[in-house]
Amino acid sequence: MNLSRRTVLLAGAAAALTPALPATATSAATRDLQPYASYWYPDSLPSGTPGAGITWRSLTAWSAATDPDLPFNAASVPLAARFTPTPANTTARSGQARIQSLVSFGPTSGNPSQGAPTADYYALTHWAYLDELVFWGGSAGEGLILAPNAPIVDAAHRHGVPVLGNIFLPPVAYGGQLRWTRDLVRKDSAGHYPLAAQLVAVAAAYGFDGWFVNAETGGGNSTLGADMRGFMKELKALSKAKGLRVTWYDAMTVNGTVAWQGALDGRNQAFFQAADAMFVDFRWSGSSLVSSGKLAGQLGRDPYELWAGVDVESNGTGSAVNWDAIVPTASAHITSIGFYRPEWTRNHLPASRTPGDFHTADDLFWTGASLDPSRPDTTAGWRAPAVSVADRSTVAALPFATVFNTGHGLRWYEDGEITSDTAWNHLGLQDRLPSRRWVVRTSGTRPTVAFDFADAWRGGSSLLVSGTLDAPTTLDLYATRLPLGPRTVVELTHRVDAGDVRVELAVATAEPGRPGQAPPYTYVPVATGAGWRTTTVPLDGLSGTVRTLAVRLTGGGRMRWRLGGLAVRDAASSPAAPTDLRVTDADGGTMRFAWQPAPGPVRHYELHRILPDGTRRFLGGTCQHAFYVGGLAAEQGESTARFELRAVGELYNVSTPATTTHRW
Repeated sequence: MNLSRRTVLLAGAAAALTPALPATATSAATRDLQPYASYWYPDSLPSGTPGAGITWRSLTAWSAATDPDLPFNAASVPLAARFTPTPANTTARSGQARIQSLVSFGPTSGNPSQGAPTADYYALTHWAYLDELVFWGGSAGEGLILAPNAPIVDAAHRHGVPVLGNIFLPPVAYGGQLRWTRDLVRKDSAGHYPLAAQLVAVAAAYGFDGWFVNAETGGGNSTLGADMRGFMKELKALSKAKGLRVTWYDAMTVNGTVAWQGALDGRNQAFFQAADAMFVDFRWSGSSLVSSGKLAGQLGRDPYELWAGVDVESNGTGSAVNWDAIVPTASAHITSIGFYRPEWTRNHLPASRTPGDFHTADDLFWTGASLDPSRPDTTAGWRAPAVSVADRSTVAALPFATVFNTGHGLRWYEDGEITSDTAWNHLGLQDRLPSRRWVVRTSGTRPTVAFDFADAWRGGSSLLVSGTLDAPTTLDLYATRLPLGPRTVVELTHRVDAGDVRVELAVATAEPGRPGQAPPYTYVPVATGAGWRTTTVPLDGLSGTVRTLAVRLTGGGRMRWRLGGLAVRDAASSPAAPTDLRVTDADGGTMRFAWQPAPGPVRHYELHRILPDGTRRFLGGTCQHAFYVGGLAAEQGESTARFELRAVGELYNVSTPATTTHRW
């Protein structure tokens, strides 16, 4: 990988290593209750003192039993199964190219475990096109092995996407030390690789799906190359036994040196064979990808297990890419796509960017200039994933509900009321979101469809349709596999903000006849009125399986219609309550909370503070059984703070509260 692409990783080069250093070194003795995403060196730590806010840790010394932040960092949402509906257009294919993304969601150090009080965040929502997410990062001055934080894993798993931690052994020019590579692949007296087992233990304890191995420190020899091959084989074997994945980055060669091939060839095929997939460095060409795919087939492997690197860090949708070398339109795809740093969609925007600005840029990246995957722009220089890759969905069981929460917002809403005016991000609270954004079917003027952060029914965002309605307009929402029963109903929580809008629920119980065709909808009227309104629509006239959910809007002239919630259910019941809510540690206005989980299914938990006047103030939500809150202060005359915790079910129904108090 070119050194110019290391902008996020420059934390300063580490000096020579001293094996006698302790397993942990911190930059200051002050007590910080804020939990952060974990990162380690393989074993030896740098000499000297860590920079401000950095903690040096040895992975060799880690254990789940002694990890104080594990309750905040362990993901809890299982990896959902996915299905592929009939493609939205005639160019997108299933069973061919897939997409991997290498994303830096934050710095290596100081990356909060459970979100932060800002809406300015890379709140990825286009999971439907992804097959693998790599939690990118690492630097010589902070740490080299990164475990993804829980909110990212929970959001990805809800959409069926596995998440890999990152092992980054930096180039020497960026502080890389060959000792770190040797630490990683060191064998014990029995010939095993202890850190292979340790990496598997971390992934199992933290709840993510495997490791991305990126060995770029030069100066190695054939002995080191052989040790790396042995390490990779053991890591893959141990990972496979736990249902984990391993992806190799095309850097180190079998002789232990670093020489990016831009291809699968004899210098790196042993590492590919010891992994589940390989990221092919950006040096690829059309001919090298063809030869790579052929070699993968000769090795008995799928050519789509090769991710052809596409660097979008600097130029995003303006990047010059030979798309026909990866995903030709007139023949079978050659390999899969590996995006490097697609968070460009946020980072290239000015500092004054809003969540809406980010999602506009992100939609352009994933869907393309048409902003409609049913009619993709195949002539533009940027070939968006929706042009080539079929989307997937995980909406296959009842009950199902969404409040169109993207995982960040300017404030927090409950039942249409603001319960916190603090900006926030926490991807673990993100809903399963529509996979096709946005398929709009109309013979008239196409309205604008977007996530909106100015108002919401629940969470931080709602779905806003605005513009001119001069013909009936159908907006596809979800591809589903939801079984219909005699009591199945759909609930829509919606509001007309402006204009004359008539709403119908559109339900299809069969797939379209061919890719790009509209589903065979049945339309059911939905009552509208002033303010937020929840309308229950029985489906007793239909049978089989709901394949697509949509809405049809008709009216005249300018309009604004907001969809705050959508649910499909047979019955509704509230979740059981959590128990034993308690403050486990506190320092002034910073507190750590823990509780015993509620029995039965729970979507997430929400923590509120009860103010002296009885007002409930939202403090945060999480899928974990522990939560950190900072910045609290006593209200005037308040000697004891009161807190309530509720379990939230899949239908956004809530439990009775668990309560606790804390004396100031």
